[in-house]
Amino acid sequence: MTRPHEAASEALAAHDPVLARLVDTVGPCTIGRGRPVRTHFAELARMVCYQQLAGAAARTIHGRFEALFAGPPTPAAVLTLPDSALRGAGLSAAKAASIRDLAARVESGEVRLARIGRDADEEVIAQLVTVRGIGRWTAEMFCMFQLRRLDVWPVDDLGVRKGYARIAGLDAMPAAKELGPLGDRFRPYRSVAAWYCWRAVDVIAPG
Repeated sequence: MTRPHEAASEALAAHDPVLARLVDTVGPCTIGRGRPVRTHFAELARMVCYQQLAGAAARTIHGRFEALFAGPPTPAAVLTLPDSALRGAGLSAAKAASIRDLAARVESGEVRLARIGRDADEEVIAQLVTVRGIGRWTAEMFCMFQLRRLDVWPVDDLGVRKGYARIAGLDAMPAAKELGPLGDRFRPYRSVAAWYCWRAVDVIAPG
């Protein structure tokens, strides 16, 4: 059975010759494939741990954070921990505050993680950006990789902007506000188009 992201790859390739060549080169989109299955809260906490850090350092801190709990981290368990425990795991003061704020908002019902998979993309993003330290880009990545949404277009992502320039043969990256309407031709599969923009940075030489 064809997976949704594979079907989206085929649909994009059928309508764009450059994307068709990318699909032939790198294969179908693999967003989310092979990633550990985490609860929505645990995944958002992981994303906060990884913000602005290189891979090895982020993995270490995230591992120490998860080791604070007997099972997957939960909002209630986070709220019982003192700040010293979160900081002792290597989290900065800002990241500890972000994870604690997320936990508090989930517990209060302001962020409805239990039903967030039923919300539209913009509703998901609007909820998540109320959390301290979670901006639109992080919320978009959550939609793409955790919720597996097919039509997210992260215009602020540098890799997507750079890759779009390679795909379109542009001399310079489009600005974020320019990239928005340029993605309309990829609807309803803009998440998959963004994934191919990331791949294009590696396989298409600058024009």
